[in-house]
Amino acid sequence: MLLQRLALCSRLKVGKWNASVNACPRLSRAASQAKHLPVCASLRHAAVRHWSNVPFITVPLTRAHGKSFAHRSELKQAKRIVVKLGSAVVTRGDECGLALGRLASIVEQVAVLQNQGREMMIVTSGAVAFGKQRLRHEILLSQSVRQALHSGQNQLKHMTVPVLEARACAAAGQSGLMALYEAMFTQYSTCTAQILVTNLDFHDEQKRRNLNSTLHELLRMNIVPIINTNDAVVPPPEPNSDLQGVNVISIKDNDSLAARLAVEMKADLLIALSDVEGLYDSPPGLDDAKLIDIFYPGDQQSITYGTKSRVGIGGMEAKVKAALWALQGGTSVVIANGTHPKVTGHVITDIVEGKKVGTFFSEVKPAGPTVEQQAEMARHGGRTLAALLPEQRSEVICYLADLLTEKKDEILDANKKDMDLAASTGRLTPPLLKRLSLSSAKLNSLAIGLRQIAVSSQDSVGRVIRRTRVANNLELEQITVPIGVLLVIFESRPDCLPQVSALAIASGNALLLKGGKEAANTNRILHQLTQEALSIHGVKDAVQLVSTREEVEDLCRLDKLIDLIIPRGSSQLVRDIQRAAKGIPVLGHSEGVCHVYVDSDASIDKVIKIVRDSKCDYPAACNAMETLLVHRDLLRSPVFDQIIDMLRVERVKIHAGPRFASYLTFSPSEVKSLRTEYGDLECCIEVVDSMQDAIDHIHKYGSSHTDVIVTENEETAEQFLQQLDSACVFWNASSRFADGYRFGLGAEVGISTARIHARGPVGLEGLLTTKWVLRGDGHTAADFSEQGSMKFLHENIPIAPGLPGQRTSN
Repeated sequence: MLLQRLALCSRLKVGKWNASVNACPRLSRAASQAKHLPVCASLRHAAVRHWSNVPFITVPLTRAHGKSFAHRSELKQAKRIVVKLGSAVVTRGDECGLALGRLASIVEQVAVLQNQGREMMIVTSGAVAFGKQRLRHEILLSQSVRQALHSGQNQLKHMTVPVLEARACAAAGQSGLMALYEAMFTQYSTCTAQILVTNLDFHDEQKRRNLNSTLHELLRMNIVPIINTNDAVVPPPEPNSDLQGVNVISIKDNDSLAARLAVEMKADLLIALSDVEGLYDSPPGLDDAKLIDIFYPGDQQSITYGTKSRVGIGGMEAKVKAALWALQGGTSVVIANGTHPKVTGHVITDIVEGKKVGTFFSEVKPAGPTVEQQAEMARHGGRTLAALLPEQRSEVICYLADLLTEKKDEILDANKKDMDLAASTGRLTPPLLKRLSLSSAKLNSLAIGLRQIAVSSQDSVGRVIRRTRVANNLELEQITVPIGVLLVIFESRPDCLPQVSALAIASGNALLLKGGKEAANTNRILHQLTQEALSIHGVKDAVQLVSTREEVEDLCRLDKLIDLIIPRGSSQLVRDIQRAAKGIPVLGHSEGVCHVYVDSDASIDKVIKIVRDSKCDYPAACNAMETLLVHRDLLRSPVFDQIIDMLRVERVKIHAGPRFASYLTFSPSEVKSLRTEYGDLECCIEVVDSMQDAIDHIHKYGSSHTDVIVTENEETAEQFLQQLDSACVFWNASSRFADGYRFGLGAEVGISTARIHARGPVGLEGLLTTKWVLRGDGHTAADFSEQGSMKFLHENIPIAPGLPGQRTSN
C-alpha cells in the first residue's frame, strides 16, 4: 500500500505544479491520507512559490559518475547532490531548538534544485537539539504547581533542568524534526521520506543493499530522502575506527555519514554546511588565517585545525577527512557556511551555479597561481613599482611601446588565431569583431599613445598638492599616491591591455586584468610583453593576467584584495559588475544616454555638423548622441527640415518622443523609452519649450554622461553649462569630444559618471589618490591645549615647481 501511494507521488511532475490542490483530485486525496503514512512522505499540497533568482531549468542526465569535477564551473552539471546540514547550522545559538528561519531558506533552495530536475538528498542533524527543547519543556511542566509556589519566585527563576542524555533527546526529537521538514517541503509541493541509519546498515551487506535500493527508488519517484544517524540506539564511535580507504568508513558523525552516502549513491556533489566559511590555512580566529578557495588532497599537511563547533561531535578535521574520502570515491565536495544570515538564503544554489563559495575540493591542481595569489603578488609588486623613480616607470612604458612594434608579427599572428576562431563560431557581432581586430597601424598608434603616457608620468606619483605650516617645525603635506590594486575587466578589445597597463605603471598601481576568452591568444602575448618590460626594473608581478576559470562575479567579491574595479565593455557588462561588486568601488558608467539640445538661437551650420558627428561618427560609442532635443520654435523652420534631411541621408532611424509625435500627423515610430541607449544609427527626437525644459528633461532621462547645447546665445549657454549636472557638458561642440585622448589625457581607462573620486574621461590623474604626511619635532596634541605653550599657525606654503615631492625652503 505504501509503494502504491509513493508511486502516486512519482507520477506527479513536481517541477510543473502551478495549481492549487483543487486542480488535482488525486493529489487532494493523497494529501488527506499522507498523515497515515508509516514514513514521512507527505503530499499535502500548497501553491508553488517561485524563486525568482533561480530560473527553472532541466539538468542533463548524461554525466557518468566515477570522476569528480575538476573546476567549480562544472558543478552546474551536478545531477545527484547530497546536502549535509551540521548541528551548528540546524540548531539555535542556545542549542535548545532549531533555527527555523535558516532551515526554511535551506529547504527552499533544495526544493528549487529538486524542481529543476536534480536528485537531492539531505543528511541532517538536529534531532538531539529538537528533543532537548521538548524534554526540557516537559520536565518543567511536570513539576507540581505546589512545589513551584513553595520554592518562591527567586528559587523558581534560578531553577535548573537536569542534564539530558543525548539518546533520549534524539528519540524525543526525531519525529518532530521530520514533521518540520515535511511541513516545509510541502510548501514547495515536494515529497520527503525519512531514513535512519547506523554503522551496521553499511557493514552488513544485505542491509547496505536494502538501503541502496530504497534510496534509488525514492530518488526515482522524485522524493527527497532525509537521512540521519539513529542517535537513539547508535553506540559511541570506536576511538581507532577512522576513514581507511575507499571501501571502509566509520559512521562516527553526519560528516562521515554524508561522505559514505555520497559515494554509495554515486552522487556528483556533496555540500557540507557548517558554521565557518570553509577551510582555512590556520584556525579561523587567528588574524592571518586565510580562506582556502580550492583544497587538494596533498595539502592537508599544510593546515592547522582549530576547535570544534559549539555543537556536534565532528569538527573541521572530521569534515576534511570525510571530504577527501568522498573525493577519492568520485564525488566533488564543497564545505561552506550555512549560518551566515547574508548568504544562507542562496548558499546552496550559489555553489551549484559554480560561484566561489566556501572551499572546493579538487583532485586537479592548476599549474599557475590562484587569483587570490595573483592579487597578492600584484599588490607586492605594485608597492615596489610605486617606489621606483619616475624615470624608471617611464622607461618601462617606453620599452613596452618599443616591444609593440618589434614583436608586431607575433602579436598579429596571435590576433589572427582569435579572429579565425571568432569568425568560425559566429558568436561575435560585426562591431565586436572590429574591436577584436588588430593591425600594424593600430599597434603603431598604441606605441605613440604609450610614449605620451610615459612623458606625462614624470610628475604623477608623489606630487605635493598642498603644503601647510601647522605650527613652528610642524609641516603638513598632501601628496599623490597610487590607489592600490586595480581590476580591469574588458571585452573584445586586446588593445585595451597595453593602454591600461601603461596607465597603471605610470600611476604606480598594481593591476589585475581579466579579458574576454575571445581574445585569449592576443591577450596572452600582450601580457607577456608587458611583464618583459616590467622586468627591466624587477617589478614583473605588478601586472597580472587572470587566465583561470574565474567568474566575473567571483572576482568582484575580492574586497580584501582589490581596491578599484574598472569595467571596459558593454553597458550590460558594467551593470553586471556594479551589481556584483561587494564593497569594491566601480569606476565607470552603465549607460551613455547623451543629449544634444538645439536652442532657438542656434546656427544652422553648427547644428548640422554637431548633430551629424555626435550621432554618425561612431554610433556604438558611449559618447554618441541618443536623443536630440529641439526647441519648439524651430519645429516648422528650415533649420528643423535640414536636420531631418541630414539624418535621412545618413540613414538614421528616428523615434518620436511623446511631444514630438503629438505635433505630427504621420509620425515615425513612437519611442518606447526616453532612456534608451541605441548604440546604432537610431535616435530619439523630442520637443522642449525652453533651455530650462531641456535641462529638466536631461536630468530626468539622461545618464549624466555627456550633454551638448548648440546656441549662439552666450547667456543661455552659460546657464546650461552651470546648471546641468553631467560629467561632460559642451557648448557648440560634438559629444564625441568626451574622450581621454581628445582631452589631452593620453589614454583613458574609461568614462565615469560617478560623483565621487574621478568623473568624466579618466586618465592618469584618475588613478591616483592622496595621503597626508606630517613632519614634526616631538610635537604632541597636549602642546596645543589651553595649558600648552604652542599655537596653531595654519600657514599655506607655496609649492615649488620641479620633481614630485620637492620641498621648498622655509
